[in-house]
Amino acid sequence: MRRSSGRHSRFGVRNVNQHFKLLIAFSSLWTLPAIADTAIHNVVAFTPTNDGIHEFSVLVFDDSGRVVSTGDESLLDAIPEHNRIDGGGGFVLPGLIDAHAHMYSQGLLAISLDLGGVPSLDAAVQRIDEYAKQRRAGWVLGRGWNQVLWPVREFPHAADIDAVVTERPVWLRRIDGHAGWANSRALKIAGIDDQTPDPVGGKIIRDANGHASGVLVDMAMALVEKHVPVPDKSDIREAYLLAIDALLALGLTGVHDAGINKTEAEVYLSMADNHELDMRIYAMLSDAGPNLAAFQAPIRRYGDDRLDIAAVKLYADGALGSRGAALLDPYDDDGENSGLPFWTQEQLDGFVRIANAKGFQVGIHAIGDLGNRMALDAFERIQGGKPSPLRNRIEHAQIIALDDIPRFAELGVIAAMQPTHATSDMNMAEDRIGSQRIQGGYAWRRLLDSGAVIASGSDFPVELPNPFHGLHAAVARQDRSDLPDGGWYRDQAMTRAEALHSFTLAAAYSAHQEERLGSLEPGKWADFIVVDRDFFTIPLSQIDDIRVRQTWVGGKLVYDAAATE
Repeated sequence: MRRSSGRHSRFGVRNVNQHFKLLIAFSSLWTLPAIADTAIHNVVAFTPTNDGIHEFSVLVFDDSGRVVSTGDESLLDAIPEHNRIDGGGGFVLPGLIDAHAHMYSQGLLAISLDLGGVPSLDAAVQRIDEYAKQRRAGWVLGRGWNQVLWPVREFPHAADIDAVVTERPVWLRRIDGHAGWANSRALKIAGIDDQTPDPVGGKIIRDANGHASGVLVDMAMALVEKHVPVPDKSDIREAYLLAIDALLALGLTGVHDAGINKTEAEVYLSMADNHELDMRIYAMLSDAGPNLAAFQAPIRRYGDDRLDIAAVKLYADGALGSRGAALLDPYDDDGENSGLPFWTQEQLDGFVRIANAKGFQVGIHAIGDLGNRMALDAFERIQGGKPSPLRNRIEHAQIIALDDIPRFAELGVIAAMQPTHATSDMNMAEDRIGSQRIQGGYAWRRLLDSGAVIASGSDFPVELPNPFHGLHAAVARQDRSDLPDGGWYRDQAMTRAEALHSFTLAAAYSAHQEERLGSLEPGKWADFIVVDRDFFTIPLSQIDDIRVRQTWVGGKLVYDAAATE
C-alpha cells in the first residue's frame, strides 16, 4: 500500500471532517485510483548499514521513489502482480557514489583528444597528428598523457608536438590534471620564453640548457589556460549529459564533482530545473574567491534532490607523478625538489575560514605529507581543535606522515580517497618517496583503524570511472591484471564490506546525505543497481569484471543494459 504522506496533519478536527465530506460528495463524479508500492524480487541484495551488511531478497519502494521495506518473499503478498519486477536472479547493491570526480572533464574526453593509456611518446605524437588533421581549426585540446608509462619516463617537449603541429596552438593536460604539455605556438601565445619566471605554486619545466621545455606544472598552467577558449553553457551541458549517460551504465547514481566554477554551477541548476539530471550531483565550488562569492549559502536538495552545491574545493599542493605534491623532505628521486605548496599556511587557513563561515564544507586537495599536514593544520585552527559539523574533507590524502594519521578522526576530517590511485601509482610512488614514507601512503587500513571515515571515488578522468575497478583495488591492492601477486602493501587493504561502505554510505556521509542516500533502508531514496555477480563471494580477480544490468535512481529505471544490446 502507498504510505500516507501526512499532508493533512496541519488540519484541525473540524477541517478534517469537512475535507472528508467534500470527498464523499464528489465520489460519484470520479474514483481516485489506488497507487501500490513496487517490489523487485528474485534477487540477492545487500546494503551497508551502521550495523553492518544487511542481506535480503525483496526490495519494496513507493511511487515517490523511496524505500518502503526490505525482506523476503513474504513482502510480495501486499504487492499486486503487475507491480512486481522479476530481478532475474541478479544481485542488488545500493547505487554507487563516486566521492571525488570531475564531470565536465569526463564528458569532454568524448569530444577532445584522449591520450589516456598511450604507451609511448611516439604513440602520443602520432595520435596528436591524427586528431589535428581531423579537426583543422582552432586549438588542439586534450588530456591523459602519462610519461610514467613510457619506456623513457621523462617529460615530453614542445618540439615533439612541433614535429606534427606548428601553426595551431596545442595544449594537453597530463592525466592527473596537474601538468600540461604545450607546443611552441601555444607557448608564444602565452608569452612564455626562457626568461619567464616560475609563478608561485607552479613550475615551468626547463631543459638542461635552461630553455622552457613546453611542460608547465600546477599554477604555471594558468599562463596558457587563460588563452584557451572558454566553453559556453551549451558545451558544458553537452559534456555533462555525455558523462551522465556513461556513468549510469557503470552503476554510479551519485558523483561529488570536485571543483566547478560559477558558469558550471548555473548549468547544473538549469539542468535540474529541466529534469535533465538522471543522477545526483554534490558539487564543490572551485576556490574561496569569485565562485563562492556568487552564493550566499549552500544549496541543498535542489531539483527533486538531484543537486547540492554545498562545498568548496581548495588546493594545498600538486600531484605525485609530476613531483608537485608538497613533501616535508625532498623527493627520493629528485633531491633538490620538495614539491609545490600552492599557498602559505596563513593563506590556506584564511580560505577555509571564509568558506566555513558561509556554511560551506571544505575539501582540500592534498597529496604530499606536507600538503596533508597543512590541510590538517588549517582545519585544526578553524575548527578550534575539535570536529566540525561541516565535516571538512581532505581530497586524496595520499601520502600522510604517520603521526598525522590519527588527526583525521580527532578532527572529524573525512579522507576522500581513490583506491585506483594506489594501483596506478605503485609503479612510481616508492621511487618518489622511499620505503619509509610509503608506510603512510594510500594507508586505508591505518586510517580506518584510527577511526577515520574514508569516502571512496575515482578522480575520473584521472582514472577510469568504473567504480568496480575501485572496489577491486580497495580489497586486492592489485591492478586489473591482478598484479602484483599478493597485492601491493596488502596489509593496507579494505575488507569487501568496508570497500562497499566507502562507495555508498560513507560517501553519502561525506556529503551530509546519509539520511537519504547511501543504503537501501526505509525512507531513503531507492537508488540501486542490479549487477551480474555476487560482489561478496566471487574471487577477488572478478570484482573489476562485474557488469551492471540496471541502474535505478529514485525508483526510476535510468539504465537498462538489455535495451542497449
